[in-house]
Amino acid sequence: MRYALIAGNGRFPVLALESARQARHEVLVLAIKEEASPEVESLAWRCHWISLGDLSRLIDIVKSEGISEITMAGQVKHASIFSSIRPDWRLFKLLAALPRRNTDALIGAVAKVLADEGIRLMDSTLLLKGLLAEEGQLTKRMPTPEEQADIVYGRPIANLLSGMDVGQSVVICECACVAVEAMEGTDAALRRAAGFSNGRPMTLVKASRRRKHLLYDVPVTGPRSIEVMYETGATALAIDAGRTLLLDRERMIECAEAWGISIVGLPPA
Repeated sequence: MRYALIAGNGRFPVLALESARQARHEVLVLAIKEEASPEVESLAWRCHWISLGDLSRLIDIVKSEGISEITMAGQVKHASIFSSIRPDWRLFKLLAALPRRNTDALIGAVAKVLADEGIRLMDSTLLLKGLLAEEGQLTKRMPTPEEQADIVYGRPIANLLSGMDVGQSVVICECACVAVEAMEGTDAALRRAAGFSNGRPMTLVKASRRRKHLLYDVPVTGPRSIEVMYETGATALAIDAGRTLLLDRERMIECAEAWGISIVGLPPA
């Protein structure tokens, strides 16, 4: 099979391309200059480097290669979208017509433009189904009663905020929400929360939103997240099973076990 992949930052696009290579899929990579790792170029069938605002060029490249299906992998920092983007004429027109500039509105509008050009936006986990978190206890240590109470308290808040396209994570301490993730990302939210918790254990709760599709903005966690949790004193992580990607899973679980962090996959609420 032949696909196109828009590569953002992080390990997500690298792992997707490694998986595609093993499955003998040909993947045309549209690597975002401001975000993607140079590593994606060596794993691609073909690679073109584009800027965040190059929507017309992206469409021209994909159509010239005769590809009709495209997927997204990796983050594009929300702050970059609104501060450093230099839109071409097509993206400028799209942005000007948006009723709001959140992720759902922006990517939804891009998906419609692509569809009008005969290009279908595919599930962003298309090449990584095996990395989706399963339901149940992922580490040996189960959440303590206090951590479990934080999870029960935090999940409705995380679901509400993610459904409003604010962020995907909340940080809970003693059944109080001490930080909400927004454009700054999960790591920064954890560090901000540490300033309020005064050394008390914190619980990180990630939500996958209540939409049916996984076209974009799929929750991702990995070793880096666990390192920041340890650094900031967070001791438990709750994620949505079947809707959260675990990157470098073995190392992630190994780090969590070594630092006494509990990870649990729960049915999406």
